[in-house]
Amino acid sequence: MIQRIDHVAIVVNEIESALRVYRDALGLPLEHMETISEQDVRIAFLPVGDSEIELLEPINPDSGVAKFLAKRGEGMHHICLEVEDIEATLRELEARGVELIDRVPRRGAHGRVAFVHPRGAHGVLIELLERA
Repeated sequence: MIQRIDHVAIVVNEIESALRVYRDALGLPLEHMETISEQDVRIAFLPVGDSEIELLEPINPDSGVAKFLAKRGEGMHHICLEVEDIEATLRELEARGVELIDRVPRRGAHGRVAFVHPRGAHGVLIELLERA
């Protein structure tokens, strides 16, 4: 079901400020930046070995990511696990009683995504990704 850790996401107030640490100080290459309007975020991906660090900046103060940032401050937002078949994974998790945020995948930066609720994963938001 789970193939690998795809990325670890960090929510930040401002991507440019965070890049001064992750890109400039730590030397991680900036691979890709984009805005995903459907999720109200601006994102930056920095590869690290076989995984990536994703920086998330909310672009709408009423979005879920903005509310997360306001409540908890900057820091880890979620862990993303790559799966081969996202629909099958969602069905299996639901059958096992895992609380889901999404029962239907939505568009993400690298393919289709769905989220497992933190209440169902001991306080950790888990993103499932089926790469395009």
